[in-house]
Amino acid sequence: MIQGAHWLPEVLAAILAAVVAITLHEAAHGYAALAMGDTTARDQGRLSLNPWRHVDDMGTLIVPGLLLIVQVLTIGRVEFLFGWAKPVPVDPLAMRNPRSGMAWVALAGPAMNFALALLAGLSVHLVSALIWPLSPDSAVVLYRFIWLFILSNLVLGLFNLLPIPPLDGGRVVNALLPARAADMYMRLERWGILLVMLLVFVLPRLTHGIDPVGWLLQSVLGKAIRFVIWATGNGAMP
Repeated sequence: MIQGAHWLPEVLAAILAAVVAITLHEAAHGYAALAMGDTTARDQGRLSLNPWRHVDDMGTLIVPGLLLIVQVLTIGRVEFLFGWAKPVPVDPLAMRNPRSGMAWVALAGPAMNFALALLAGLSVHLVSALIWPLSPDSAVVLYRFIWLFILSNLVLGLFNLLPIPPLDGGRVVNALLPARAADMYMRLERWGILLVMLLVFVLPRLTHGIDPVGWLLQSVLGKAIRFVIWATGNGAMP
């Protein structure tokens, strides 16, 4: 249990990291759709870096907020974030090639998150060169924020690649399937978020630890973190 208000900087850093990751993820969908010929997101004001334009009450505020509070009060730090934003409006019929266009739009969000994780890894060198010699305490705070930012982006990007509509991975699978199979597959979309919640939160508790989604994410996440550290020349996070 954390005493006093020492948890506040941790929570603020985690919130900021998650907000930036989610906002740029959604903006990337909108810009990708525009590149495919669909102006819906632009026309509805969703090509924006203003986080409030992408906020979903449950997915952006309530679920991540509860996760933050529980982790801070139990383990004293933030190690896992989960949430979602209000989907960017997209009209496949406005695209030059609707099926492949939707796949590229779907992939744009996770691709943005992976790019942000790599940029954050590279920023460690700037902090080490410019901030650490002047203020080691400030550098430690920045290192922690960078870690949370990398974690937020990797979790968000990888989670959205799960092949469950309406997650981005489901959109990609839909584009790869034959038309009839794709139509049947996308009928899952109306139940997609409920299915995700059941797999992530309910199944592990009902089955005393059987958690396929958690196992998959943790397995892949560990490799993704090691790749980011290696690819950005850090060797290990400070």
